[in-house]
Amino acid sequence: MIDTHTHLYMPEFAFEGQDDSSYEGQCDAVDRARRAGVEMMILPNVDRSTVGPLLDLHRLRPDCTAAAMGLHPTEVKENWREELAYAMSVLDSDAARWCAVGEVGIDLYWDKTFEAEQMQAFDIQAAWARELGLPLIIHCREGLPQTLEVLQGHRGVDAVFHSFGGSAEAAEAVMRAGDGRFYFGINGIVTFKNSSLRTVLPVIGADRLLIETDSPYLAPVPHRGRRNESAYIPHILATVAHALGISVEAAEAATSQNARNLFRLS
Repeated sequence: MIDTHTHLYMPEFAFEGQDDSSYEGQCDAVDRARRAGVEMMILPNVDRSTVGPLLDLHRLRPDCTAAAMGLHPTEVKENWREELAYAMSVLDSDAARWCAVGEVGIDLYWDKTFEAEQMQAFDIQAAWARELGLPLIIHCREGLPQTLEVLQGHRGVDAVFHSFGGSAEAAEAVMRAGDGRFYFGINGIVTFKNSSLRTVLPVIGADRLLIETDSPYLAPVPHRGRRNESAYIPHILATVAHALGISVEAAEAATSQNARNLFRLS
C-alpha cells in the first residue's frame, strides 16, 4: 500500500515532552504504518514553517517516504509572492529530491479574499511542475471551476486531485480536463456513513484512483473523530475495493501501481 498524501511530520504526532529535533513520535507513526503494510508515504508541504519538519522526517525515514514541495492555497495571503519565492528556492536547491509539486491549488471554503492570488500562485506552481517534469498534488475545495481554468494553461501535466469527494459530474469534468492524466486521491471520506463517494468510484475506475489518509485529518471509520495516521489506510483500501466490486488485493495492486506511475516511484 502507498499513502499518497500524509502529513506525519506535523507536531500532532510528537510524543509528549519529546525534544523537537528528535521526531520520535513522527518516526513512530511512520513505523506503525510500515507494520500495517504501507510501503511508501508521500509527504506534501504546506508552507514555510513545515519545510524543515518535512525534510527532517524524510531524512530519518528515507526508504519509505517521499517529499513534495509547494505552497498550500490557504497559506496564500498578502505576502504570497515572498512565500512562493521561498518555496521555489527550496525546490530549486535540490530538484531531484522532490517527487511532486504540492500541495497546491484552490481553497475557497473558508475565505474568498485571495481568490485571484490563489489562482496566480497555482498557475505559477503548475508551471514549475511542467518545467521540472513533476506531477501536481492538487488541493481543491469549493474551487473546481477555478482549478480547471488554471489547468487549461498546463496541458500535459500529470496530477492528483487529493482528497476528492465530489460528484460523478465533478469527476467526469476532471477526467475530461486531464485528458486521462489526472488521478483522484481517495481518503477516509469514502468510509463515512453518509458519503456518496462510494457510488462515484466506479465512474472513475481503478486505473485512476490513489489512496491516501491526509493524516492527521479525516480519520476513516472506525477511527473517525480521532487523529488520523497512515497506519489506518487499510480501512480506506477495503472500502474502495468494496465500492469497485473487486478484491482488496486487486485494489491494492491497482492503486499502488498508479502511485508508482504518477510519482515515478521505484
